[in-house]
Amino acid sequence: MSFTVAIVGRPNVGKSTLFNRLVGKKLALVDDTPGVTRDRRPGDARLMGLTFTIIDTAGLEEADAESLQGRMRAQTEAAIDEADLSLFVVDAKSGLTPVDTDLAEMLRRRGKPVVLVANKSEARGSDSGFYDAYTLGLGEPTPISAEHGQGMLDLRDAIVAAIGEDRAYPAKEDVAVTDVDIPQTEGEDSDADEEPVYDETKPLRVAIIGRPNAGKSTLINRFLGEDRLLTGPEAGITRDSISVEWDWRGRTIKMFDTAGMRRKAKVTEKLEKLSVADSLRSIRFAETVVIVFDATIPFEKQDLQIVDLVLREGRAAVLAFNKWDMIEDRQAVLADLREKTDRLLPQARGIRAVPISGQTGWGLDKLMQSIIDTDRVWNKRISTARLNRWLETQQIQHPPPAVSGRRIKLKYMTQVKARPPAFMISCTRSDALPESYTRYLINGLRADFDMPSVPIRIHFRSPDNPFEGKKRRT
Repeated sequence: MSFTVAIVGRPNVGKSTLFNRLVGKKLALVDDTPGVTRDRRPGDARLMGLTFTIIDTAGLEEADAESLQGRMRAQTEAAIDEADLSLFVVDAKSGLTPVDTDLAEMLRRRGKPVVLVANKSEARGSDSGFYDAYTLGLGEPTPISAEHGQGMLDLRDAIVAAIGEDRAYPAKEDVAVTDVDIPQTEGEDSDADEEPVYDETKPLRVAIIGRPNAGKSTLINRFLGEDRLLTGPEAGITRDSISVEWDWRGRTIKMFDTAGMRRKAKVTEKLEKLSVADSLRSIRFAETVVIVFDATIPFEKQDLQIVDLVLREGRAAVLAFNKWDMIEDRQAVLADLREKTDRLLPQARGIRAVPISGQTGWGLDKLMQSIIDTDRVWNKRISTARLNRWLETQQIQHPPPAVSGRRIKLKYMTQVKARPPAFMISCTRSDALPESYTRYLINGLRADFDMPSVPIRIHFRSPDNPFEGKKRRT
């Protein structure tokens, strides 16, 4: 991207709506309640041929530095310092307030380019608020409607004038083609059944989920080495699912901080429902999911339901027992946690569980290694030849049951996909095979091919009977 733009303003002026308009997706939560956005959220914006990085921020308010609003203000000020240009959004419908005047003075002191944006200009009676914006001393306001997409051309022109055409439209360099991949032709040596090698360099998407106040945002801040995400003793601070990128031993990691997930019966407010829905989207988008437990009160019913949800979605899961610095008798507690993990999570046999402290950084390297190891298993592929030799051995050790006097025969097995590993077995009378035998095969796959913790799917298919439905000749 050529430059970075921060959207700033007081609460409820339409900053997140404008952010969603510019990125072309409904990434940021939008609600009539003031103060929905709390963390700063980056995105890739496109505006009529203009491409740049956009940052959505929390509404600026005067508050004590130690309060939640004060910490939100610090996050917004960090976004202003990071950006090359600020879009100062005011509400033309309701007019200016003393907070707008204070924010305008703060932006002037920063000495960076500012574009004054008068949002909600499509509303009746917005003319007075639009002309009042001139009194802020930040130049001519740009009238727009973020909700309806009006005024976007004028906004593009104002951004180009403020940042300069050289920054807005950087010259594209000619790229020389040096390497060309030549596909294999028939007759060349190839092994279609070769098991692929795990790519240690590919970027990895990781979602951090858990109950409210389990320490998810604190954990990510410790990974980054900075106060990138808003944290505090209050439960439920995080609302949007915020993604951050960083490098771990030369590998790009994209982590998603999510809102705390409470029991469904307790989620009654519309805003919390939107936050939980955003967290669920992050789980589906991620490859590996870290479920953060509070080590002082682990294995609540909601914790178990979250783990089950992740496994049903087919994601690779890792447990992180946070707040380990608050545990006194660590050996006894660790032994108890291991016993409860095996007993309460039988569907995740062999799942990796790591004690950590997001506050002090203890155990984070071990957690990251567990994430990498789990992702390697999640991407694992097994050759068809090995699977069929294994299937034959399994049937000898424990033959499939006979149903109505007829033995079920498992003929052929192959892996149809990875991420998570899924297998297809061709057999007779697949509808009569009991669930217990499926579990026997899954447990055998885990043990014999070293595939702990990840979901494993097995699908059974019976060949079509060409004589089915035809009358027998008498």
